[in-house]
Amino acid sequence: MSTLFTTLRLRELEFRNRVFVSPMCQYSSPEGIPTNWHLVHLGSRAAGGAGLVMTEATAVSREGRISPDDTGIWSDRHEAAWKPIAQFIREQGARAGIQLAHAGRKASTAAPWFGGGTVAPDAGGWQPIAPSAVPFDAGSPVPREMGAADIEAVTAQFVAAARRALGAGFEVVEVHAAHGYLLHEFLSPISNKRTDEFGGTLANRMRMPLQVAKAVREVWPKNLPMFVRISATDWVEGGWDLPQSVEFSKALKEIGVDLIDCSSGAMVPNAKIPVGPGFQVPFAEAIRRDAGIATGAVGMITDARQAEEIVSSGKADAVLLAREMLRDPYWPLHAAKVLGDKVQGPKQYGRAL
Repeated sequence: MSTLFTTLRLRELEFRNRVFVSPMCQYSSPEGIPTNWHLVHLGSRAAGGAGLVMTEATAVSREGRISPDDTGIWSDRHEAAWKPIAQFIREQGARAGIQLAHAGRKASTAAPWFGGGTVAPDAGGWQPIAPSAVPFDAGSPVPREMGAADIEAVTAQFVAAARRALGAGFEVVEVHAAHGYLLHEFLSPISNKRTDEFGGTLANRMRMPLQVAKAVREVWPKNLPMFVRISATDWVEGGWDLPQSVEFSKALKEIGVDLIDCSSGAMVPNAKIPVGPGFQVPFAEAIRRDAGIATGAVGMITDARQAEEIVSSGKADAVLLAREMLRDPYWPLHAAKVLGDKVQGPKQYGRAL
């Protein structure tokens, strides 16, 4: 049997295989409420054989959304809407995961098919918040610098969202600290120009993300795993980088995080990124080795044998697929056939498998 289709156990939760569905924004949620689109979209990937199906970046507050069309989980109404989706994912044999996020200075933007530009307050947008009053680029609004009360409020929002996620039936929670969003903004010296205890040194820049992760871990059940997604590098000189990511991952391990989801970039526009098949896998390998924590590899993983090599050689404990899962919701079933494994698909589709 291939390593890719062996089980993976984190805390008391067992995943049927090591193929995970990466968070992918759908920009299809009125007032942050998931809809039938999410039930079918996420449910299809669960029926398709994935070990874990993760929601898109799900905002912990209204102003934490990337766009006015992003999902959220800041009220009981949101929790209720997520419940049947999480249930259906579990019923298909996959584990249900949710990524909790705050967009920070990259909030209040339009969906990609509307151009992705800033949404002004008079058009349904809002002023973003950030560690420092530094905009993402020349065309972005200047965010409001967060005060101590804002930091405590956002931490509380993550905690409340985690509680609601558990109530909705999710079994894995992931804190989003990547891609230039709020927690990554605290980590990177490019976006964090603070001179208080939340800025300057590495320890200070890690303080807010660690505070959030620790608070979430304290309310998330001890028997269930918690992930953190990071950008392992900003891909620019003087930014966040792999050595700092290793130190951050060590600190996350200390507070009880179980897996680091290793992405990269999106802190600044136009960074020179050497994109290619598996280009981020070395980050997962280095963090797994040097921080002594389980990792997930993500980024242009498309081929069954490529995915098998990543996990069988110990570069990562799981692979997370995004665009390839959009192209083929049944990728795990097809990959198992390529690798000579027998993986049980939906009995209703048995005649075709």
